[in-house]
Amino acid sequence: MTNKEKKQASIHALKQMIQEGDTLYTTCEHVSRSGMTRHLTVRSLLPSDRGERQIDVLNFNYLISEALDWTLTKDRSLKVGGCGMDMGFHLVYTLSRVLFDDGYALKHEWL
Repeated sequence: MTNKEKKQASIHALKQMIQEGDTLYTTCEHVSRSGMTRHLTVRSLLPSDRGERQIDVLNFNYLISEALDWTLTKDRSLKVGGCGMDMGFHLVYTLSRVLFDDGYALKHEWL
């Protein structure tokens, strides 16, 4: 399978799991010493059978790395470069643009 085919397959899989209007939650796993790189994890929260919110066991990092051509770290988090803005929002906005052609189709919150 070529990189382009992997990218398209990842986008298709993400569209099956993530709907417009969903909220994605990011966690910062590591910040580089210079502050220019962060390692982020993306998850979704789903209601439990008792009505409480719980973390879904699905981790979207691999599919997102394929869809956005971003690097996975050794601990399987997404390597996001840059500073001076909310990098979790940047990640979700970029993913939303790829999936739905609208950067604001998905919501973002930090865990």
